[in-house]
Amino acid sequence: MPDSRETGATDAFVVGWPIKHSRSPLIHNHWLHRYGIDGSYRAEAVAPEDFAALMSSLKSGDGRYRGGNVTIPHKERAFELADRSDAVAEELGAANTLWLEEGLIHATNTDGFGFCANLDERHPGWADTGRAVILGAGGASRAVIQAVRDRGVGEIHVVNRTQARAQQLSDRFGPRVHAHGLEALKEVLQGAGLFVNTTSIGMVGAETMQIDFSPMEGDAVVTDIVYAPLKTTLLAQAEEQGRAIVDGLGMLLHQAAPGFEKWFGLLPSVDEELRQLVIEDMEEH
Repeated sequence: MPDSRETGATDAFVVGWPIKHSRSPLIHNHWLHRYGIDGSYRAEAVAPEDFAALMSSLKSGDGRYRGGNVTIPHKERAFELADRSDAVAEELGAANTLWLEEGLIHATNTDGFGFCANLDERHPGWADTGRAVILGAGGASRAVIQAVRDRGVGEIHVVNRTQARAQQLSDRFGPRVHAHGLEALKEVLQGAGLFVNTTSIGMVGAETMQIDFSPMEGDAVVTDIVYAPLKTTLLAQAEEQGRAIVDGLGMLLHQAAPGFEKWFGLLPSVDEELRQLVIEDMEEH
């Protein structure tokens, strides 16, 4: 069976439940316009019980879609239902990018790529450290742990309220990943060159916490995968303490690029124009 480009499909999607908050259509339709590509990118609100039907429709090659992005709560189900998953998605057990190829649904996860690309752009050399500290052990932390490990950081310390959940990630990602409860945060920050918040702490309306970043290396960087607000309370604290900070918006932008290339045949540029477009949209909404 020919792939979606050969069947004449011109569109891609992002699917989630809910989905109205997604800025993926803004990003991808900006690229489609910039590069003069005939196509569109749409948000699809799909309840969990209806997700399998969407996957069946995609695989049938009905001409609507070339593929799409998957967000909460469908990432694990997308991995389970895909015909072919790459090594990144296999280890994570979750997929955020789907595309048709020779009649099969292929899957990957670009969150870790987006995380690294953002730091590479905003703070080059971030991976030249022997120790990273990652706050949080939820689903969002998996791709970050995998990416930091694969970039060669020697020690990765996952700190979480429930140490057992952090231990599950240590078991999944190998001996360089160590699990801790919150009480160990100050100790594991000693000599760390990277701190990553993967929790909802610091989001608009969410709780916050006070962290002393002084035990970290002098050239350490503090980053947050949250991008609304752009400067979270944790980033503000780190900046006040003289630490370099990187916001989470670039992760959102960079993780989108590989999927666009799969669907439309061109790797788009993540630049300041796109960043400002999304920031303006955040300010309006």
